[in-house]
Amino acid sequence: MGLLERLRKEWFILGIVLVIAVARLEPTVGVKGGPLKPEITITYIAVSAIFFNSGLSLKTELADSRLHATSCVFCSNINQSCWWK
Repeated sequence: MGLLERLRKEWFILGIVLVIAVARLEPTVGVKGGPLKPEITITYIAVSAIFFNSGLSLKTELADSRLHATSCVFCSNINQSCWWK
């Protein structure tokens, strides 16, 4: 296996090592209030992307029943919360 093939195969680990190296060299990019705005990007965008990606990996046979069950639970929780004060 050549070096280029090995790099293509291990792209994820290489990416993680590269990001860690850049963070080590320039830590001010990810601090609170920095250019990446981690208080917004991690709290909202990253979490949303993780859940969206998880939803894309669902099998379509399971997605219909799970989505229906999720919407039923969500609606019932909203209705019950309206009753409690």
